[in-house]
Amino acid sequence: MTAAAQPPSGSVASRLAGLGLVLPDVAAPVAAYVPAVRTGNLVWTSGQLPFVAGSLPVTGKVGDGAGLVPPDDAKALARTAALNALAAVAQVTGSLDRVVRVVKVVGFVASDPSFTGQPGVVNGASELLGEVFGEAGQHARSAVGVPVLPLDSPVEIELVVEVAAG
Repeated sequence: MTAAAQPPSGSVASRLAGLGLVLPDVAAPVAAYVPAVRTGNLVWTSGQLPFVAGSLPVTGKVGDGAGLVPPDDAKALARTAALNALAAVAQVTGSLDRVVRVVKVVGFVASDPSFTGQPGVVNGASELLGEVFGEAGQHARSAVGVPVLPLDSPVEIELVVEVAAG
């Protein structure tokens, strides 16, 4: 087992703090939906945008070239969107310590037509989940390029997590 795959110790809140992260407030829905729904032992999040303090730090298409969001910046935005998704999970479960494993991540990347690096962008979300949950953060995943996302966001992340019964 590599150091990155070691199971993390302590509470999720302490691991987030160790990463210099604070679980944000859940973003208010921008349409007719809720941020997350629990059914049985699964929590499904709605697509989460990379809001910081209630607004998108950057908008536009991801790609290489003038006027485009650079892939490394988009990867950081995917990390932020995953953190926002974790906040939605915490809202319906009461604590991220109830997460047994991350089951699935779906990442959407608003892409310039010539951009094919969607998996690298969505790695921002996947890597965060590994840092927070260790082996329980390993998941199935889709990384999808799309022409446009809500509010002209460069990325959107959805999670499915399994939580402890109760």
